[in-house]
Amino acid sequence: MRSVHYNAQMSSKLIRTHCKLQPDAEALLKAAMKKLSLSARAYDRILKVARTIADLDQKPQVLSDHIAEAIQYRSLDREGWMG
Repeated sequence: MRSVHYNAQMSSKLIRTHCKLQPDAEALLKAAMKKLSLSARAYDRILKVARTIADLDQKPQVLSDHIAEAIQYRSLDREGWMG
């Protein structure tokens, strides 16, 4: 198994292990997936970003606030806010 140094390197299996969601956080992410028509790949990316936000917040679990912030970043990215 290769070494993981940062959250972006997590495989789908590691995401499922380290990004377990409470029901409210999972419901928020599923609603955003449907409303924004996001792919399974986007789902994983949002979870990785949310895990990073939780790490910066020094929280052991990804909370709905972390998911909401990660979704906002994804929405900005899709809108092409940098160009």
